[in-house]
Amino acid sequence: MRPTCLVAAILMFVANVLCAAEAESPSAAAGLSEKESQEGFVSLFDGKTLNGWQGATGGYVAENGLLVCKKHGGGKLLTTKEYGDFILRFDFKLQPGGNNGVALRTPKDGNPAYMGMESQIIDNAFYADGKPFKLRPYQCHASIYGCVPAKTGHMKPAGQWNSQEISCNGSQVKITLNGVVIVDTDLAKIEEPMDGRPHPGLKRAKGFLGFLGHGSRVEFRNIRIKEL
Repeated sequence: MRPTCLVAAILMFVANVLCAAEAESPSAAAGLSEKESQEGFVSLFDGKTLNGWQGATGGYVAENGLLVCKKHGGGKLLTTKEYGDFILRFDFKLQPGGNNGVALRTPKDGNPAYMGMESQIIDNAFYADGKPFKLRPYQCHASIYGCVPAKTGHMKPAGQWNSQEISCNGSQVKITLNGVVIVDTDLAKIEEPMDGRPHPGLKRAKGFLGFLGHGSRVEFRNIRIKEL
């Protein structure tokens, strides 16, 4: 082999090794950018198993690197660790009419929408004509169920990936969808929930996080969190 060919072969071999190492690194597998990793974000989903999760594990599955709420499945899937103040980031993709939710600071028992908080994950456009039912403002995507309505009009159509960030810092909750802040509220200033029901979970400082499936397929990826 000529020297120039030998050098080229060595360079290609090194490049392949580096690419493989990067693909197998914890950050790459977790969907973390190098910047996020340096900032203290960690993955909540390894892409292969439901390790670190508890509850309705039968209603969810690890599939091709995604966390999938199964059609006709779902239920309450919670982390095994509790969180207080944090920034949670994830991507999600809905089928038409898809319906799920994010449990925030919830206890294991009881309905997270009341005993903790539930931030809606729902295909607003599917219900725009009021069928099969009309969404109330506090039921629209990213709304804190029963309490705080989110701004609408910033979700991509069903079948496309959306990126979301939920920041909980004390009583301050901010939710960003595809780069647009659609919820920015101080829970301490809520005197009367919009649905007229008790929501003791608004006062919780810590609890489990998770997803709340309602019988439709919803896909999640790049689930990562930074504790504040």
